[in-house]
Amino acid sequence: MALIGPSLMCADMGNLQDSVLKLDQAGVDFFHIDVMDGKFVPNFTLGPDLIKRLREFTEKPFDVHLMVDKPEDFLNLFIESGADMISVHAEATNHLQRTLQTIKDKGLKAGVAINPATSIHDIEYVLDIVDYITVMTVNPGFAGQKFVPLMNKKLKDLTNLINENGYKIDIQVDGNIGYETIPNVLKNGANMLVCGTSSLFKPDLSLALAVAKLRNFIEDVEVNKSIKM
Repeated sequence: MALIGPSLMCADMGNLQDSVLKLDQAGVDFFHIDVMDGKFVPNFTLGPDLIKRLREFTEKPFDVHLMVDKPEDFLNLFIESGADMISVHAEATNHLQRTLQTIKDKGLKAGVAINPATSIHDIEYVLDIVDYITVMTVNPGFAGQKFVPLMNKKLKDLTNLINENGYKIDIQVDGNIGYETIPNVLKNGANMLVCGTSSLFKPDLSLALAVAKLRNFIEDVEVNKSIKM
């Protein structure tokens, strides 16, 4: 079953503690925390102090997505704040293998993230040390963007590359992951869904109902997928 991870940059910042508690109780699988430096992407978001504070309210894994230049310089900050998983962008560091290995050596799950225009072959030689790959299905920086259609082909190609080489790697998708896009990303190999304004954070639904509705939808999609297979 695909995992649901609410993107906290899309939550109500004035009631973030309450949102985390309600999402935890609703049964989400992990929390996705975007960190942006205003340089690698044109926005600023959550930082280590906030993550450390939120850590008190849930035991669910914290998936910290570093959208920052030279992420290797900031790993300890986010490890100490309570991260369980950290993904870094292939485009953001000159020492990708070393950075991923450092995350692994600290006992965390290591992820590599790639922007829409980045080839899967740019990460081919770190597949032996990554636990998950974050495929950006929009250009990173802001919520509410449209899904880039060719990302379904990228997911399919990435799934084939992983399977052909015998790796066990989760594929996470991030960007406009909603009811219209979920069936195709699941069909093409994604199993970790970063969910924001397209699926979870809806003004007309409570967080509990939004999670339940999304979970039921995913179950239906996966049942139909298995029947067709």
